[in-house]
Parts: sequence; structure tokens; C-alpha cells
Amino acid sequence: MSNQSPAEAVFDALGDQTRRLIVERLRHGPLPVGELASALPVGRPAVSKHLRVLEGAGLVEHRSVGTRNLYALAPEGFTALQQWLVQTWDEALGAYAARVTARVEESS
Repeated sequence: MSNQSPAEAVFDALGDQTRRLIVERLRHGPLPVGELASALPVGRPAVSKHLRVLEGAGLVEHRSVGTRNLYALAPEGFTALQQWLVQTWDEALGAYAARVTARVEESS
């Protein structure tokens, strides 16, 4: 079991270019492994491994349709990423505002 936060798991999963390409392809809807692999610079077994990493990070989900597994983005998995970005941005803006206020007070 990993000690990573959900945001860290997402960043680790998206740290690989092939996984980012998979996420980009899935933005347009669910796809089977074969279709994903046909548009990527790696073979089907590698795509399956990348999908497992993305699924482990909560970014991708799959469902079986007949003999095929369709993979799709899991929007709730991107929540941790969104929360991290919002928190980071809010803290940066807060620090900037505090610095501006301090400079204004220093010059008064």
C-alpha cells in the first residue's frame, strides 16, 4: 500500500508522456485497448500496463462490453488534482496579497 496522497498518485501517473497521451485520447470517449494502442508509439501490452497505472491513480475506469474492455476517464479521479491546483493557487495569491500589503504599509 502506498503512502502517497491522491494528488501525488495522479501526478505520478501523469508524469509519463504515454499516459498523458492516453488521457488525451480518452477525452473524446471510451475506447478499447486496441484502438488506444493503434494511435500510440507503444504496443498493446504496454498500453494495458499504462492503463493499469492510470486506473490505480483513479483517473481511468473500465467496463467489459462483450469480449472487449472499454476504458474511459473517471472524472472523480481528477478531483484530487483540481483540489491541489486550487489550493496551491489560493496560497500563492494569498502570499502575493500579503507581500503587496506589507510593501504598501512599509512605504506609508
